[in-house]
Amino acid sequence: MQQAKRLEEFKKSVTNKFNIYNSLFLSLPYRNIENVGMLVPILLHQCETGLKEGKNPQEILELFFNNFANITDERQRIDFMFRIIQYVERQVVLYDSVEDSAFPKLQEYTNSLSIKDYFELVNQNKNWDKIAKKLASFSARIVLTAHPTQFYTPSVLDIIAELRALINGDEVNEIDVTLQQLGLTSLVNSKKPTPLDEAKNIIYILRNTYYEAIGELFQYIKSNIHNESFDNYNIMKLGFWPGGDRDGNPFVTAEITKQVADELRVTLMKCYYNELKGLRKKLTFQKLQQPLNELSAHLYKSMFDYSVVISYEDIISKLIEIRELLVAHYHSLYLEQLNVLIDRVHIFKTHFATLDIRQDHSKHKLVVQAVLQKHGVIKENLEELSEKKLIQCLLKENISIKSGDFKEDIIKDTIKNIQQLGAIQKNNGQDGCNRYIISNSEDIFSVLFVFGLFRWCGWESDEITFDIVPLFETMKGMEAAEQIMQQLFDTPIYRAHLASRDDIHTMMLGFSDGTKDGGYLKANWSILKTKETLSKVCKKNGIKAIFFDGRGGPPARGGGKTHRFYAAQTKDVANHEIQLTIQGQTITSTYGTKEQFIHNSEQLLTAGLSNNLFGKEHVISAADRKLIEELSEYSFEKYVQLKNHEKFIPYLEHRSTLKYYSNANIGSRPGKRGNKKQLELSDLRAISFVGSWSQLKQNVPGYFGLGTAIEHFKNKGRLNEVKRLYKEVPFFKALMLNSMMSLAKTNFDLTSYMRDDEEFGEFWQVLHAEYELSMKMLLQISGLKILMEDEAVSRESVKIREKIVLPLLVIQQNALYHITKNSAYKNLYEKIVTRSLYGNINASRNSA
Repeated sequence: MQQAKRLEEFKKSVTNKFNIYNSLFLSLPYRNIENVGMLVPILLHQCETGLKEGKNPQEILELFFNNFANITDERQRIDFMFRIIQYVERQVVLYDSVEDSAFPKLQEYTNSLSIKDYFELVNQNKNWDKIAKKLASFSARIVLTAHPTQFYTPSVLDIIAELRALINGDEVNEIDVTLQQLGLTSLVNSKKPTPLDEAKNIIYILRNTYYEAIGELFQYIKSNIHNESFDNYNIMKLGFWPGGDRDGNPFVTAEITKQVADELRVTLMKCYYNELKGLRKKLTFQKLQQPLNELSAHLYKSMFDYSVVISYEDIISKLIEIRELLVAHYHSLYLEQLNVLIDRVHIFKTHFATLDIRQDHSKHKLVVQAVLQKHGVIKENLEELSEKKLIQCLLKENISIKSGDFKEDIIKDTIKNIQQLGAIQKNNGQDGCNRYIISNSEDIFSVLFVFGLFRWCGWESDEITFDIVPLFETMKGMEAAEQIMQQLFDTPIYRAHLASRDDIHTMMLGFSDGTKDGGYLKANWSILKTKETLSKVCKKNGIKAIFFDGRGGPPARGGGKTHRFYAAQTKDVANHEIQLTIQGQTITSTYGTKEQFIHNSEQLLTAGLSNNLFGKEHVISAADRKLIEELSEYSFEKYVQLKNHEKFIPYLEHRSTLKYYSNANIGSRPGKRGNKKQLELSDLRAISFVGSWSQLKQNVPGYFGLGTAIEHFKNKGRLNEVKRLYKEVPFFKALMLNSMMSLAKTNFDLTSYMRDDEEFGEFWQVLHAEYELSMKMLLQISGLKILMEDEAVSRESVKIREKIVLPLLVIQQNALYHITKNSAYKNLYEKIVTRSLYGNINASRNSA
């Protein structure tokens, strides 16, 4: 019943409104694209019917140009296709605005557990003592990244916000004008953004959305919990990767890191200053003027001069002074509003968000090797030293290094960055930058290289105010994780470092590269087992385990329904804190408005808290574990066969958009690691890898191998075992539902012409067969008649979005075809492919 009401509201507030405003939008004249809008619906119809009839993109567009657009010249056709792409991009923006505006109404009919619902359950269960104790220490950390799937500029985000407000008020005339503005505003960066540009784009969202949203969420929890002294200001924390994440991005330098740290601090000072400015209009009392003026003047200076730094202690002490005067002399008038600002200063301090540093293990190895060469410890490489001797060098050898002593840029910059981290902490506070993450961690040296480099850069062993976080993202890394952590805990100097960090260790699990390496089920099952194992080894050693999940947008990169994922974790996974990355367009689609941010933050908190306080704890029996293990191995075997297929990499290179990601001015980071001429899967960034399958509408990483694995059990007469697994094990069900979402966004009709491709026809058939089998098997074990049957609103949203971008995808496939035929206009067709990436990425909202 609730789902039916929600779907009815969706059709009224989203589908119908979009159709109305879309018809208005398509009739508007824009510079150089008159009358194109009127032909978009016709092209959409031709694409839908043509693909169903088995026509290829070339045939569909040939018929459209001859019968409807009346264009015969190839160059003119190319110009027209560029204009269609421009229209489709803006249709996506319009749909985003309509859907976002309907969000509050749709939440009235959701089954999601809000904080309010959670507190009502606590009242019924009479366990406020337990919840108060848990809430006093529990937290969720959302870490914002700038991976190259987010490209809406602040000007476009402003238009979306304006449209959202106007649509809520049904202000047709103003919507008309704003749509004209949208039509004349460029949606595409004229050049590649720098890492600083990316950081500023995300900081814009911090300032305009998250500052208010986190403040409001904290006030709600504080006012409803039965604890007057509640002061868990870390209950919702923000992390920040733009400007700190240099893994695979040579453009992130020490200077960029410093600039981003300054930008975060200065932007926060602007938030404080503006809020204080509003308060001063109310706090007009004589005894308050001097401290108000002093604080205001100090904040004002720090907004424009990066060298003027005001500390958290200075801000708080001045606000406390104002509060004491207000209570003592002015009847506590406006005390509540003042307390809100004080709470926000406690939450954000002087950093706004914690800037994480991340680098690949191989780069640290390069630096350590260069340092030991320079100091005569080795002649050429680290293999000259035994493991014991190398550990001794890292932990005890008194080596002093300077960036200027080395020639190679990566070595100089790594040293320079570590040496400046103390200054960043001094300006932004320790919470401003206190984590160093190591990608591709596969041995103990992933952590010890960083520890040693800190020492050699001037940090005393017992004064390293950083958490060193290994990122286990490959099958090899996950298999070695337990041994690595136990060896670290057995190392006295490192154990002493952990004592200085409150005996807490954060470990990151990478879903993106894990899936690329091991396939969907194998990767996710390995990650759960690794979490359980690491929880045990940490507990045994008296260490509090914190897991940081590197989750991308789509299921293939760890995305999907976040609440469902965390609520399905087993009781053997440490549950002190939820930490996850929010990537690409997921930032604006899931956490882009205040309402969305609060709702999805509540989902994180209630998922983590509910595991401890309500219902039965999730336990996967030995028999069920064996079953999942078997399924994961069969699916892994099928996925490995695909990876080893001789056409796997060539197919991505020559029949997908893979190589065009690096041409698009979306993000600053290159599409692959290193500069090898021969492309290898290990060099591919998970974003461009998964994104390329998404652009093809094949979504292979999200399900490939599942159909074969389940069919194996069916052929053995064991399908009922898998059905029971789906019904009784939340973790397994969550994975299968996410795979069904991937399948729902798949459209092999778009590329069916490849069936007859001389070089890649057989490979396409392999992909298509597993898609058909996976859909068939997943529907059988779930008992559903259609994909996403129990998620009607999400299904409807996917359907509309896929419909909007279908003309764009047909144009993209047509361009890829002409590129393979070495068209005289090859350069222009390549530009079409690059340009067409944008609209599809944003329409999918979690495509990469």
